[in-house]
Amino acid sequence: MQPSQTSAAAPLVEARNLTKEYPRDTGITRVVDGVSFAIYPGETLGLVGESGSGKSTVARMILRLIELTSGQIFFEGAPLPPAHSSHMRALRRRMQIVFQDPYAALNPRMKVRSILAEPFAIHRESPPEGLDARLTSLLNSVGLDDSALARYPHEFSGGQRQRINIARALALRPQFLVLDEPVSALDVSVGAQVINLLRNLQRELGLTYLFISHSMPLVRYLCDRVAVMQHGRLVEIGDALQVCESPASEYTQQLIAATPEMPVAAV
Repeated sequence: MQPSQTSAAAPLVEARNLTKEYPRDTGITRVVDGVSFAIYPGETLGLVGESGSGKSTVARMILRLIELTSGQIFFEGAPLPPAHSSHMRALRRRMQIVFQDPYAALNPRMKVRSILAEPFAIHRESPPEGLDARLTSLLNSVGLDDSALARYPHEFSGGQRQRINIARALALRPQFLVLDEPVSALDVSVGAQVINLLRNLQRELGLTYLFISHSMPLVRYLCDRVAVMQHGRLVEIGDALQVCESPASEYTQQLIAATPEMPVAAV
């Protein structure tokens, strides 16, 4: 974990009263209800809850992958522009996501070189050190070598695929990453390695994370602060160690009791 930044800096990302509603045959379903929090430079905020609690919806709202019903999102103190605006497209370079499923997130018809080069093509950017050098550097940063560039996703294990996903997310040197349950599809030992990789990358690159999870032990290990969601609402937010050791909410107590410890050995 990084030292708390809450007293030393303005928020990098701030959500104010986020609400998301969907029309149903029986009326309107509100899946996110008035959620507010801030994420400070260099820290990791964990957003925790059971499936259906609304945490992944919040993450996608923050990145403008889905539209808000109401509320506001700020990045470096400025409100995020509409999803399809040119300004938002430029901001996407600085805000990236690592998805939950490492198998579905990679195009099986593309070699790794094309997968990692795609962000540069989309944003019309040429790395100053050269594209091949940049792609090799990205792979090295996640514990792979350049022999991966000529291979297809099916030739890799689940943990290796998630490392490729992380490399792609880092391609344009973002400041902020949303990590949407990045190890839930991996076995425990491989997941522990990926968590430690993310922790090391944060220290090396000065990244800020929103970490989506249902695992309180993972949140305790990786995060500085934690926000707990139930039925679309925040029920508790605070320092990760304090919340995990002395939860104020009965729901948080239930989450802690229901999650087995995950061994996270140093890599």
